[in-house]
Amino acid sequence: MDENEIDERAPTGRTVSDTLRQERERQGMSRKDLSDRTKISERHLIAIDEGDFSAMPSRTYIIGFVRSYANALGLDAPVLVQRLRDEMGMAEKVRPERNLDHMEPGDPERNPSGRLTWIVLAAVIAVMVIVVVAWRGLFMPAAQLPPLEDEQQQAPVAAAPQPAQADAAAADPASQEVVFTATVDGVWVKFYDRSGSQLFQKQMALNESFTIPADAEGPQIWTGRPEALRITVGGRAVPPLAEEQSVVRDIPVDSAALLARPAGPGLPQPGAAGTTGG
Repeated sequence: MDENEIDERAPTGRTVSDTLRQERERQGMSRKDLSDRTKISERHLIAIDEGDFSAMPSRTYIIGFVRSYANALGLDAPVLVQRLRDEMGMAEKVRPERNLDHMEPGDPERNPSGRLTWIVLAAVIAVMVIVVVAWRGLFMPAAQLPPLEDEQQQAPVAAAPQPAQADAAAADPASQEVVFTATVDGVWVKFYDRSGSQLFQKQMALNESFTIPADAEGPQIWTGRPEALRITVGGRAVPPLAEEQSVVRDIPVDSAALLARPAGPGLPQPGAAGTTGG
């Protein structure tokens, strides 16, 4: 007999549960066999056989389980489902039956497989990785700023020997313009006055310049690339603040201080011409 053909000898019990249980027993099918075929747990099959639908999660699951149960036995599933609705007080207005290849929501035969779940999870993780990489590329700075927390652990950096500035010192130091120019791209620098008020701060581009304001009181500098800053006082070049990359901070950069820097190695001591490090 074709599995889709309805057996006229199929029992018709007093209830849907009786009909399903009697037909399963007539066909000699155990609950385990039916569970393997429908993927419905034996616990739920027992509840269906006994008409105890209170153990089901919802009415949608009840209908889905009964539909799968009837199909596995070759019974007329739509008829049994309608009977079930009537028994449970769920009679609905009869609608034209549509031949669609789908089942009731929550039908266990339509539950996604474990493999599909893992594929979706892997796709979500891949998208998250792409977003993180793109975010880092767009918003992380191209050049690393000088460290702010470990400044006190850095050793003082010696300045390059300073030649005498006799010809520049002949003029009034306070009236000479001081200009800093970046010799490489991405030089982070901060200028501020004696009270700590900021005069200028950014990552300077190649050949970008900044002129110390003439009215700035006690201007000072903080940078991690002193060797990459060309300095002029009154249009005359003076040696850089250091020969190698290092963090320098609280270095006076007014014209008088720059022209008065000693010619020997080392930067001025704290309280005189500035300090290096934190």
